[in-house]
Amino acid sequence: MSKSIQIQQILLNQLQIPTRLLTNYKALGLNETEVMLLLQIYRFIFDENEFPTPAELASFLTINEQECSNVLRKLMQKGFLAIEQTKNEQGIWSEVYSLDPLWEKIFSTNKPENGQEEGTIFILFEQEFGRPLSPFEIETINVWLDEDKLYPSLIKAALRESVLMGKLNFKYIDRILRDWKKKGIHTVEQAREATKSFHQKQTSKQPVPTQKRDTSFYYNWLEGDE
Repeated sequence: MSKSIQIQQILLNQLQIPTRLLTNYKALGLNETEVMLLLQIYRFIFDENEFPTPAELASFLTINEQECSNVLRKLMQKGFLAIEQTKNEQGIWSEVYSLDPLWEKIFSTNKPENGQEEGTIFILFEQEFGRPLSPFEIETINVWLDEDKLYPSLIKAALRESVLMGKLNFKYIDRILRDWKKKGIHTVEQAREATKSFHQKQTSKQPVPTQKRDTSFYYNWLEGDE
């Protein structure tokens, strides 16, 4: 095979990927597995298979079929992927994947609404922790968003409270969020009032300096969640 033919085959075997996907995916709240799955869907669509099965997708990834199904579900819940119905020339309806939601998020210049600011959470956490988040920490935030259905603003409030109390770690933030949920607190304003009331009560009960400092002063309303 000549060199010119090899180059021609390379040029023909190309898939155009928006640079913004590679540079902005972390800010959007996507991880590497999710991005690669989206790219595989993109490739299948390019090859005229518009609705690849989880098994077909997983065969090109390092995750199994069940894990692939779970990631697909999360991508649809987070608004990066959609399933649409289309009718061919014979009038037969079929389901296809649509990546339009992904492209819209990547190229949107609008300021995110209260319920659409998931991506900024990851940036805020990394700024406060002073380092990139680990895969486990990213998954923890995704659980708060996807499974616990917490508002991004409430998660940010819990982060701020952990910073204020000098206990910047995910376990402590999770305890704050679970306690708020148990108390029926769903908004930042409710959380602010509850926390303010707690701190005021604890200040009035603060032990005298000669006594050994009681560490339960810090959020003893979370006791029982160990």
